[in-house]
Amino acid sequence: MNPLCCIAPVSLDHAVDCHQHPRILAAEPPSPPQPADVAGVLQKWVNYGKGWRSRWFVLEDGVLSYYKLRGGGGGSGEWPASTAAARVIGECGALRRAREEDAAAVGKQWKPFGEIHLKVSSIRASKSDDKRLYIFSGTKTLHLRCETEEDRNTWVEALLAAKDRFPWSLTSNDFGPVEDITFSTEKLRSRLLHEGLSGTVVHECESIMMTELLELHNQMKAKQQQHSVLVDRLRQLETEKVELERTVVHETKEREAHGYTNGRYSVLSGGSASESDPDTASQVTDVDTDEDEVTYFDTRDFLSVESLQSASSRRREFVTNGRNGLEYTGDSTLNTVKCTKYPFVKRRDKLPEPKEKEKPIGLWSIIKENIGKDLSGVCLPVYFNEPLSSLQKCFEDLEYSYLVDNALKCGKQGDSLMRILHVAAFAVSSYASTEGRQCKPFNPLLGETYEADYPDKGVRFFSEKVSHHPMVVACHCDGRGWKFWGDSNLKGKFWGRSIQLDPIGVLTLQFDDGETFQWSKVTTSIYNIIIGKIYCDHYGTMHIKGSGHYTCKLKFKELSIIDQNPHQVHGFIQDNRTGEKVAMLIGKWDEAMYYVLGDPGAKPKWYDPMSEAVLLWERDKSLNQTRYNLSPFAISLNELTPHILTILPPTDSRLRPDQRHLENGEYEKANSEKLRLEQLQRQARRLQEKGWQPRWFRKDEDDSYCYVGGYWEAREKRNWEGILDIFGQSSASHGWS
Repeated sequence: MNPLCCIAPVSLDHAVDCHQHPRILAAEPPSPPQPADVAGVLQKWVNYGKGWRSRWFVLEDGVLSYYKLRGGGGGSGEWPASTAAARVIGECGALRRAREEDAAAVGKQWKPFGEIHLKVSSIRASKSDDKRLYIFSGTKTLHLRCETEEDRNTWVEALLAAKDRFPWSLTSNDFGPVEDITFSTEKLRSRLLHEGLSGTVVHECESIMMTELLELHNQMKAKQQQHSVLVDRLRQLETEKVELERTVVHETKEREAHGYTNGRYSVLSGGSASESDPDTASQVTDVDTDEDEVTYFDTRDFLSVESLQSASSRRREFVTNGRNGLEYTGDSTLNTVKCTKYPFVKRRDKLPEPKEKEKPIGLWSIIKENIGKDLSGVCLPVYFNEPLSSLQKCFEDLEYSYLVDNALKCGKQGDSLMRILHVAAFAVSSYASTEGRQCKPFNPLLGETYEADYPDKGVRFFSEKVSHHPMVVACHCDGRGWKFWGDSNLKGKFWGRSIQLDPIGVLTLQFDDGETFQWSKVTTSIYNIIIGKIYCDHYGTMHIKGSGHYTCKLKFKELSIIDQNPHQVHGFIQDNRTGEKVAMLIGKWDEAMYYVLGDPGAKPKWYDPMSEAVLLWERDKSLNQTRYNLSPFAISLNELTPHILTILPPTDSRLRPDQRHLENGEYEKANSEKLRLEQLQRQARRLQEKGWQPRWFRKDEDDSYCYVGGYWEAREKRNWEGILDIFGQSSASHGWS
């Protein structure tokens, strides 16, 4: 028998007595959920298309949930069960109208359309409108409007009280709270008595041990409190940073209102709801919208080591057995299709060593005069660029073109579902190379072109800058059995601490059997422009519309300041015939994408989608040994061999002198050439106004640019008659090789 079994457990939260052994108190079980604190109807800003819309808000257990009223509630006069004991704000007026509007929606289940956790949010009343309030969640601002000022004050008080009642608490994944534990000294007492020690000595040993343990316990609690204070301070700093940004943008608007615009285009033109209200300035970028909301699975939990190994095993099984007889190599590093034999082409694997030492520049002195301006009117030194043009970046989106080859073969085997899954993975893979890229590509000159003949990938790509204002580039790619084309125009907004890039344009992928897919890119933001480590994020909803049986919806989750698992992508495949979800996609745009057949949303809450997930695409993890964090594929894009030099037109990006000097590390020459070319480019707008037309693309009836053909034929004959030397000098004089 264990000799310590007679010793009762001792409490760490009480003084240690050498003659008594009180039990350590176990943590009390959590109290049952309390009824909703308050509920009511508020006007919520959705977007500039829909404006203010009525939503039913419920505040319960520190979480503010909101519901759609028309078609989103129960039957006439019925509300969520959790609101039965709630204190309703604004009963007379908005609530009565909302009940009338909701009377037509009968028999539908209440589901929250969005949730805000107050413990990580800030609540603020508007200073210019006595009926409005704002809830800042770290990345977005929820804009709300009440019926009266009294209702607004009641909501603010209730929200602040709930936030105080449910303060920030650490999760088990961070630094969990130190709870009271049960500790026994029975084994120690038994061992000491077995050695023949007296009872007094045994009690002294127990006292020493419990004193040391109590001190350690108190130290852990102190560390926990310090961590909690640091997290609260982080949230406070983030809120102050956003407030500062709003102030800067508002001051910029006032400066522009007095005529100090320098001929630039303001990013806030037509943006805010009120010219005099600084609280509305942020609506352009950080307004929370309930359009296309998607429930996220947390990939931190699902994409565990065990889940990844299991998914990889299922992929190997998929490779071995095939699906409907289709075979893949299963080699994520080669990214090729087994039955497709492409020739091997040796390409360079590094950039030239820089010939000069890069000089530091005063970033703030450059950007402080351009806050609130259209980025197309901002000229930056060459030090902000990477040695690639926007035309070449378009081709970088096709780095994982093997996914399109796989999609082609799936369709030939009659598997339309696997075809759109590969197309969706291809659309996501175009963002993989942006991680760690801190420099901007060169803005092409009007008429500048770029070609990429990659027989080792089975593709021929061509792009051209077709418009100077607005800046539009068009591209066309021929694969083996498919074609890909589109035009792109980025609307840039500069917000002092970040740059927001909103893509305009549609990408089209068409297979030889006639099936077509179209989608547009999501928003990209670049953060910490002034202070901190620069990083980018992609967020928004991507709709992939297919002409066949299936369509896809992908949600790129926006990064949060307290999110330790960024870059998540989650979506589903929908059957156009039945409207049912037939597959789910989950992963990260900079790592990998997985698919799960069926509708996991219909499974029980404890269901783990990754238990059945299969790896669909994985990023090439080759090391980037460059000062620009270029991938091995990107390094090859600007390579200029003696053979290529003899067949390129004088408009190709590889012949651009400032870009070539930057790649060689000749920074002074690069900056000088960039200034010279910008002087030439100032004539481009006048040329366009006089009727200038692109050489290889034309607008169609949908106002999109389509390839008219003839480039590769002219290249074969070395016939560049009528093609201007837009760079203003012979490329051969530089001796590039």
